[in-house]
Amino acid sequence: MSSTKTFSSVTAIAQRSGEWWAITVREIEGIFTQARRLDQVEALVQEAASLLGYQVQHVQVIPQLSEEDERLLDGLLDARHEAIVAQERASKQTRDAIASLRQQGLTVRDVASIIGITPQRVSALTRA
Repeated sequence: MSSTKTFSSVTAIAQRSGEWWAITVREIEGIFTQARRLDQVEALVQEAASLLGYQVQHVQVIPQLSEEDERLLDGLLDARHEAIVAQERASKQTRDAIASLRQQGLTVRDVASIIGITPQRVSALTRA
C-alpha cells in the first residue's frame, strides 16, 4: 500500500510559451504541464500531482511576465491604489460638506444641487 504525500499549498510558475502557459511546480519535481488560461492551472497541477502520488489542496499561480509587462502592471497597481485613496478622501470630504451645509440649515435639495449629487444620496449620507 503506497502513501500519498499531501501538500496544503504549492507554487505553480506559469511562463508563456506560444499560445500556452508552461507550468512548473517548485515543491514537486517532475510536474510539468501546460494550460491555455491561468484559471485552468490549479486543476491541471492537482491532476498532474495525483499522477505522481501527491495530493495538492491549493495552488498559488505566479505568472512570469516580461520586464516591460511587469512595469506596466506595477504602474497599473500604483494608479489603482492612488484612485482608491483619492476616492476615500473624496467620500470623506463629501460627508463633511454635507454635514456642514445641513448644520447651516440648507435643505437636502439645496445641498444636492451645490455638491452635484442626488437628494437621495445626500439623505443616505446624512443618515450614515
